[in-house]
Amino acid sequence: MIDLRSDTVTKPTPGMLNAIMEAEVGDDVFSEDPTVNSFEQKMAGMFGMEAGLFVPSGTMSNQLSIAVLTRPGDEVIIDELGHVFNYESGAAAHLSSVQLRPLKGKNGKLSRQLAEEAIRPKNDWDPHTRVIAIENTTNKGGGVCYSREEMLELSNLADEQGIFLHLDGARIWNAIIKTDIEPEFFGSIADTISICFSKGLGAPVGSMMLSSADHIAKARRFRKMWGGGMRQVGLLAAAADYAVEHHFPLLEEDHRRARLFAEAVDENPSFQIDLSSVETNIVIFDVKSAMAEDVLTEFSDAGVGIIPFGPKTIRATFHFQVGDAELEKVIEVVRGYGN
Repeated sequence: MIDLRSDTVTKPTPGMLNAIMEAEVGDDVFSEDPTVNSFEQKMAGMFGMEAGLFVPSGTMSNQLSIAVLTRPGDEVIIDELGHVFNYESGAAAHLSSVQLRPLKGKNGKLSRQLAEEAIRPKNDWDPHTRVIAIENTTNKGGGVCYSREEMLELSNLADEQGIFLHLDGARIWNAIIKTDIEPEFFGSIADTISICFSKGLGAPVGSMMLSSADHIAKARRFRKMWGGGMRQVGLLAAAADYAVEHHFPLLEEDHRRARLFAEAVDENPSFQIDLSSVETNIVIFDVKSAMAEDVLTEFSDAGVGIIPFGPKTIRATFHFQVGDAELEKVIEVVRGYGN
């Protein structure tokens, strides 16, 4: 099966397994795992932040960020397609007692004007706007990237209003490759960042929260409270570090293959796709007449695994373990559908 369901389905490579075997470890709850400590410092330095905290998942990293930036009764502005709103089990309300205010942006992106219009006055009867949360790249938005200018506008707005900016960078590595924006820039515009190693980079597990030393100290206690304290986790940090060093450059090829796949989809009259939205490794398209599940059953029978993203919507996600030979097979299946 050629698996395009997600870029989380990759398996560890021999080099990554070797890095795991050679990792020097200690007890991370005691802050004694040298591999974790080194990796947290490395990522914080790369993104221009003071400190980092290695966590099991991007959901935990996002929720830790919300927890340290808000107080109960606050509100977080977010695009209606955002991961924090759609795919984190209502965690912001449960864990931090805050509400999310979803706005209809474009391809999962907020604009300064849209966010500014949603900021509440500070009345006793209003939830207080505390955070603007953005996602780069946008998952449900089809892997679209924020430009430098768009992020600066939102960051400036947050500063002017005395609120915070959180960046869900689950696929920030894809955004860096696509836009050529240096990692340090993201640290200059955001108060907290979540970065992931188990998606396009291909680590088996792991994300990291980046922020100020004070915020990370608070988040570290929340991590323990929420069951995320880990022991000899340098084994996983070593895999993530290997992924950053060896798999990061491969993302450009993922983007190229996604584009070729999208063009094949566009050629089939059974499908509808906005090619202008295909910027990175995610391709979202619609089925004109049939239901997505029916199409995907045929794809599966032909050896291609893709997931539905709605009743008539499909998402394909490319990763480094789908090469050109697999791409040719997938394109053949797409072109053959309905013919």
